Amino acid sequence: MENYRTKCIALLKDRGVTLDDITDCARFLQAEYHIDLKNEDLLESLMSVLDKREVQFAIMTAIELDREAERGQMIDKDLEALLRRDEGLYGVDEVNAYGICNLYGSIALTNFGFIDKRKYGIIDKLNKEGKDGKICNTFLDDVVGAIAASAASRFAHKWGK
Repeated sequence: MENYRTKCIALLKDRGVTLDDITDCARFLQAEYHIDLKNEDLLESLMSVLDKREVQFAIMTAIELDREAERGQMIDKDLEALLRRDEGLYGVDEVNAYGICNLYGSIALTNFGFIDKRKYGIIDKLNKEGKDGKICNTFLDDVVGAIAASAASRFAHKWGK
């Protein structure tokens, strides 16, 4: 059986997202509670999140939908246009991300909402890249935010804060 965690890390990297980018977002979410927290302190939680099949499937789906829209290869051109412009009322990209957060409880959901609104770090970069009309990151920015929120939540549960 294929190692989907490795595949997902490679897919993320191919789209410009590193593990350090994601742990930086998770650190941002936990920094208020752990003053000396470093990105590497969150790596174990991140890898645990990436080990879950539901997370892997959400990543693969998100990236594939963004790539198909980006390439202009979707059959439904109205949907393609919605994705290319990251239509504000679309919301299905967030629903895909919620699937990841739901594995880690209400803290992950609230963390996701916060980081999605704040557009911190790589999430801001992905969001801005998606506005140029050439790159589509409609699903990717939310999936990355959900992974970071889930890693932060797992870390918080582990340390009781």
